[in-house]
Amino acid sequence: MSLVVVSGTGTGVGKTIVSAAVIAMALDRGESAAYVKVAQTGVHPGEAGDRETVCRLTGIAPTATLVGGSFEGALSPQAAARSAGLPPVSLPELARTIHELAGRCDLVLVEGAGGLLVRFDEEGRTLADLALLLGAPVLVVAAAGLGTLNHTALTVEALAHRGLVLGGVVIGSWPVRPGLAELSNLSDLPAIAAQPLSGALPAGAGRRGQARFREVARRGLAPAYGGSFDVGQLGSAGVSARRSGRPARA
Repeated sequence: MSLVVVSGTGTGVGKTIVSAAVIAMALDRGESAAYVKVAQTGVHPGEAGDRETVCRLTGIAPTATLVGGSFEGALSPQAAARSAGLPPVSLPELARTIHELAGRCDLVLVEGAGGLLVRFDEEGRTLADLALLLGAPVLVVAAAGLGTLNHTALTVEALAHRGLVLGGVVIGSWPVRPGLAELSNLSDLPAIAAQPLSGALPAGAGRRGQARFREVARRGLAPAYGGSFDVGQLGSAGVSARRSGRPARA
């Protein structure tokens, strides 16, 4: 697992927190890791972006991180670059850099921006194109509630159409008190992915300190990503919380 691409079914689903969790587990195993954010948008100079979040949660050195391009506009990378009058991120050049990193690290995690088919340049290149250049599996981060089944199915279908390997589906933000839709999705998302869930991170995980976040990551990720995730326990806790009115234990 030297290369993993992380995409979302959309924006705001928890890609960065899941990326940090995968890196935290690699570091916990004593492995070397690097983090690459393909493009950061919607962050002004001096503001913390996704790279800073990953460093804060995992302790990874900033020198082991890379941002392909940063743009102030809260837009797609293509539109944000155009709006700023700046050149877009060159995915072929970035792919070469990532391959070089993979030769020196046990894990290089590559986080996209938004969903799988968001455009990065005027030629219409997407994260799916970068994953093809890298020959890397794509870990899909999905929302927990209503609408996620359709968005996840579309993403999985797009991966399959391009011959890309699905590296799993992780719920990026599991609510403290899940409703019927969320609990149903614990069964329905694996059916869409044709494989068990690869994890679920609790809502608010990004507010933990490093030690606590490492524990959360271990419980929230499947063994393939270094954790001990048990979807049965998550579902049971959710049902109990729903019946009692108390939040499920994160």
